[in-house]
Amino acid sequence: MKRAFAVLAAGLLIVLAVSMLLGRYPGPGLSSPAAILHDPLALDLVASLRLPRIAAAVLLGMVLSASGLVFQMLFRNPLVDSGFLGVSQGAAFGASAAIIFAAGSAAAVQAGAALFAFLGLAMSYALSRRIRFGGGILRLVLAGIAVASLFSAGTGMLKYLADPHRQLPDITFWMLGGLWNITWPDVLEMLPVSLAALTLMFLMRWRLNLLALLEETAFSLGAAPRRERLVLLIAAVAATAAVVAKAGQITWVGLVIPHIARRLAGSDAQKAFPVSLVLGGLFVLVCDDLSRTLLSGEIPLGILTSLFGTVAFLILLIKQRPGVRN
Repeated sequence: MKRAFAVLAAGLLIVLAVSMLLGRYPGPGLSSPAAILHDPLALDLVASLRLPRIAAAVLLGMVLSASGLVFQMLFRNPLVDSGFLGVSQGAAFGASAAIIFAAGSAAAVQAGAALFAFLGLAMSYALSRRIRFGGGILRLVLAGIAVASLFSAGTGMLKYLADPHRQLPDITFWMLGGLWNITWPDVLEMLPVSLAALTLMFLMRWRLNLLALLEETAFSLGAAPRRERLVLLIAAVAATAAVVAKAGQITWVGLVIPHIARRLAGSDAQKAFPVSLVLGGLFVLVCDDLSRTLLSGEIPLGILTSLFGTVAFLILLIKQRPGVRN
């Protein structure tokens, strides 16, 4: 695990350095450090545009991959990510409503996305307590499916009502995801909640091994399953809402990165969590570099994460071997 983590950390540092030199100015492709240092405009471009975007991409990847790992272990379901429990669907509904009813201001879109992401979690949790069959995990799964469908239908209705020339393109572009508008103030707004939630999840990563067990078993081993699961769920949703509100919907990161991390580091969350963090940051940063340099026009980041995430997921399925590493 230490070797895998060291290789990934070194890879992230190398990609960080390359990302600062990669762009269309002072020349297309990879520029030399000397060319940037001797050009005030290029230096200002790197400091004010590329660096905040790089920081946001790494933070976005870390948050989505860490949250995905937490969701998958808490629900003992390898097909769960931040779209579970209606979180992403709620964020999409909130952002769409803000674009239509609040003139699409950036602050309103971010606030709407964050508010309805939490509302999705609250509704799923409340609904699960009204379902009268199955265990706690199954009830939450069913409630999450219902809430996600409800918000998806609501978003579809808002898209139907939106102005096709002005509001509908904004909604569609937000749902595709991207970091083209990210500035340093945006990064600073993402940091407090994201770092606090990531720190909490990192410190509680060893508890994930207990909370992934059956509720009765976890309780007998000294855990308080309901309370600790709720704390971790709130941390994962808060971090996801903080980054999704700025970047739009970025899919597949939270689903596929935890799988690769477990293949590299084993099923122990203490080892898989740090690997998932670094791998998520590296994955999204590479995708964002491609999104802004591959074509003359920018490709929405969510399209590339979906494309590469799907390919990686299919490779994992085809090469899946029986058994789990310890």
